Amino acid sequence: MGHAQSSNLDALHKLETIEKEVRELKLSILKKFAPTGKKTASFRGILKGVGITDADISAAKKSLYGKTRI
Repeated sequence: MGHAQSSNLDALHKLETIEKEVRELKLSILKKFAPTGKKTASFRGILKGVGITDADISAAKKSLYGKTRI
């Protein structure tokens, strides 16, 4: 096996290791953001009489998660 071939195999191995680490990092982050089973708070009493549209919800999601890429 030549030096170039060995070098290519080393680079491939390093790339595979990096890909594995990135996958593990993504899973770790997703687990942190996953629901924990805790009861969510209800704002129904606070927002009584307020109309919330799908557009309002969409705008809120964009505001909160617009720059997040997971």
